[in-house]
Amino acid sequence: MNQLDTDILILGAGGAGLFAALHAKKHNPDLDVTIAVKGLLGKCGCTRMVQGGYNVALAKEDSIERHFMDTIEGGAWLNDQDLAWLLVTTAPVRIRELENELGCFFDRNPDGTVHQKAFAGQTFDRTVHKGDLTGIEIINRLAEQVWRRDVRRLEDHRAIDLIPAADGSGLAGVYMLDMRSGEPLFVRARTTLLATGGGPTMYKYHTPSGDKSCDGMAMALRAGLPLRDIEMVQFHPTGLLAGEGTRMTGTVLEEGLRGAGGYLTDSAGERFMFKYDPRGERATRDIVSRAIQDRIRTGFASPHGGVYIEMGHLGPAKVRREFKGMVERCADCGFDLAGGRVEVIPTAHYMMGGVVFAPDCTTPMPRLFAAGEDTGGVHGANRLGGNGVANSTVFGGLAGASMAAKTNRAAALADPDPAALERARERAFAPLGKPRGDLSAIREKLYDIMWNEVGILRTAATLARGTTALDALARDVAEIGVADADRRYNLTWMDRLNLESLILVSRAICAAATARTDSRGAHFREDFPTASDLATSRYTLTRLAGDDLAVETAPVAFTRVRPGESLIEKAA
Repeated sequence: MNQLDTDILILGAGGAGLFAALHAKKHNPDLDVTIAVKGLLGKCGCTRMVQGGYNVALAKEDSIERHFMDTIEGGAWLNDQDLAWLLVTTAPVRIRELENELGCFFDRNPDGTVHQKAFAGQTFDRTVHKGDLTGIEIINRLAEQVWRRDVRRLEDHRAIDLIPAADGSGLAGVYMLDMRSGEPLFVRARTTLLATGGGPTMYKYHTPSGDKSCDGMAMALRAGLPLRDIEMVQFHPTGLLAGEGTRMTGTVLEEGLRGAGGYLTDSAGERFMFKYDPRGERATRDIVSRAIQDRIRTGFASPHGGVYIEMGHLGPAKVRREFKGMVERCADCGFDLAGGRVEVIPTAHYMMGGVVFAPDCTTPMPRLFAAGEDTGGVHGANRLGGNGVANSTVFGGLAGASMAAKTNRAAALADPDPAALERARERAFAPLGKPRGDLSAIREKLYDIMWNEVGILRTAATLARGTTALDALARDVAEIGVADADRRYNLTWMDRLNLESLILVSRAICAAATARTDSRGAHFREDFPTASDLATSRYTLTRLAGDDLAVETAPVAFTRVRPGESLIEKAA
């Protein structure tokens, strides 16, 4: 087995991973930094796909406290408040860094100030953007800066397992597969960052890129780490519904459409959102998604099974100017977003839950750090649109600086646990040579189980059915093999490994959803439709215990503000 030694290993090349690399080199240029990514640096992952923008309190009428309270109330008081405070206080620093140091161009007002648009669930228009292609702007500039620095790139490399040290002192490194050759590689590192992103692609309708399969969370579970609030899966209310047989179905029509005044209407032509929330279309994503699902279920669905979004009343020319990317995407699918109406459906978008981590991005496993969508606690039960890319860049930068400070180049690299290496090898190569099966059928079953049983609306009965079906699916995928004729770019092999990660994380979602017998944010139990007492809020912790998943709960620490209080009032 090939082996590579490095000071810092970063798994993932989205906003969190690239910012971590830049900040690690900024704090100590002599460090040997390696980025490993399943695709090509700058060309894959979810940050690049961000349309809407970046939440940050910049305007004199806005405040850090106001952004914080919107984040906590949007998260249904399940957030780790210290992490949420770090998010909102560091975001202004990071947005200036993006513009002034890294070269991002964000839209401006006529007076030269940064333009900030409206996003749902917020009491102030604070979303900085570059048209509706903000993620491309950010990732292009980050990638350029990483390319010009001495950072090693392991592209087309897939992380398989976190390998502990033989002496039990923490993480030794990561067992990987070079997808180009099909050969294993063990990367030994003094510190490692888990920043692979989430990506709930286990649902029938989903927004993330096809390479996302919750690998980081699956590796964390297998390593014995707890996942916080993993039942909290966010559905974006307006995924494009373009019919069967196209991968455009499920892609996001961003929240700025509703923030700008777009209407949601049902098959009867009724604008229905004010029946569900006084904020109408500008309610938070969880509320709008449930409202749409209710209209569909009660017989007011569009021809493809969704509802409509309409923008024409705002003026087609204005819509084409302000939402150029989405207008063109809809036109490619035969829809007129600027002047007509487009079918949409809630689509799985973001994982609020993830690895437990501290403000310095350390995790319970020594020498392992985490940032971005792999982590839990920042967003609580529901992420505000625009807080996602802020989360990745804020904590990615903090992780890079923290790893640089904690990396001791004089210390010897840890030796890996041989038994853990062997288990990783067996798991990676187990499918090769086994009787081949129908992976597409497995994926379709997974879609159906998660959408119908563990989706937007949940009950004890649906979750019980989901648990049984997912356990059976895990056994089924374990028996499926792939051809071993050529391991180079063996995408069937990679898809088999993707499904293994997705099924494991799906089982964790289902277990945590079963344990949470109240409704909070993105998690809605029709048999427990109200939230439990906010003052005694508890978060879930899900661990892998043998082949089973165990869930416990712990009280939320209200370190900065308690339910019924507001930092805005305190600041005033």
